[in-house]
Amino acid sequence: MERRYATISATMLLKRLSLTQFRIFDRLDAEFTTGTTILVGSNAQGKTSILEAIYYLTSANGVQATHDRELISFGALQEATPYARIVAQIESHSRDQTIEIRLSLRTAGDQPRPRLMKEILINGVKRRVSDLAGVFNAVLFLPRDIDVVEGSPGNRRDFLDASLAQADPAYAAALTEYRKVISQRNALLKQLRERRGKFQQLDFWDQRLSEHGSLLMEQRARALSELNSLAARVHQELSRGKEQLELLYLPKFDPTRRSDGQMHPRPDRNDAIAALSRARLSSALTERLNRIRKHEIQRGVSTLGPHRDDFQFCINGVDLGRFGSRGQNRTALLALKLAEIQWLKHRTGEWPVLLLDEVLAELDVERRSDLLERLKAAPQSLLTAADPDMFLQRFLRSATIWKVSAEGLTPYSNRISSG
Repeated sequence: MERRYATISATMLLKRLSLTQFRIFDRLDAEFTTGTTILVGSNAQGKTSILEAIYYLTSANGVQATHDRELISFGALQEATPYARIVAQIESHSRDQTIEIRLSLRTAGDQPRPRLMKEILINGVKRRVSDLAGVFNAVLFLPRDIDVVEGSPGNRRDFLDASLAQADPAYAAALTEYRKVISQRNALLKQLRERRGKFQQLDFWDQRLSEHGSLLMEQRARALSELNSLAARVHQELSRGKEQLELLYLPKFDPTRRSDGQMHPRPDRNDAIAALSRARLSSALTERLNRIRKHEIQRGVSTLGPHRDDFQFCINGVDLGRFGSRGQNRTALLALKLAEIQWLKHRTGEWPVLLLDEVLAELDVERRSDLLERLKAAPQSLLTAADPDMFLQRFLRSATIWKVSAEGLTPYSNRISSG
């Protein structure tokens, strides 16, 4: 098959993928080209696992597993030192790079169970997990991602954090530090609740929380402002102009509240927070933390900061999380994911790889057609399907189609109609 890597500029491409003892695969080696690749197979044959492995390259954080040890194949668990390995060759900024991630279970000392070890190599050099930020970018859609719309605030924060970490390594570093601060600060609050220590010990951690938290807030507000603009246009196309989508940042601490306590007007809320300087955000956050210090000590937990943030999906002014139909919520999520592709391109200068798992399920014929038309904008996309007949024939003719089984990938042999 002709390779087209050099014909598209400003595009991040996955060229090769090798899996060893990952999920159901003892071994898988695959080569990918630009354009659309469709992975066809019955349930539990490994289609989603391939997308999961590819997305794992972005941050070494699992999206399907409760714990990363679940990524190691069942057969490997019978070995003395169970391990799994992902190796990918990518093209980024017009040069080839290799990412290798090794997961292994090792027993140390008198530990009751083996400890998971995670090793990252970029171009053969050992690196930290945080060094993966921005090396390979991808946008992933899974059916369970509907929880971003319908689920808890944590689901929405996770989405924002994962997107921003790919776009900006500084955000990824600040997020890591912020989580450490919250852990240490919570431990101190519990200690102070038991009257062990001085309140002034919080000053240092309040300053650190405000320093890193202000960066997270600024970047989240800016990202949602940009995503809102992009997603609204995509959603109008997917809904044939019948619905208007809004993404509204709901920070736990909002320094833009008016003197009467009312929130900033809806359309401007994201921009109003993003427009504040980081120094002003940090100062306002520190001041607020000082005012609620006694309350937090009584609770023994940090109650204010971006770890409590949320954002809202609205259609024509109605909160989808509370009142949206399944079809509306799925369309809003797809609009967000398609907007994320454009947003990452704008932020990084390269198109990310698009990964869509059973994306046509639950969509009517009109929305399937509109979505497939939108996918043409992505220079490289990988889609899964149990039944390829859900795709339009002209879309199938332009795609590379592989059959997936535990043994690996083979060309899909069913004839595609020429009509």
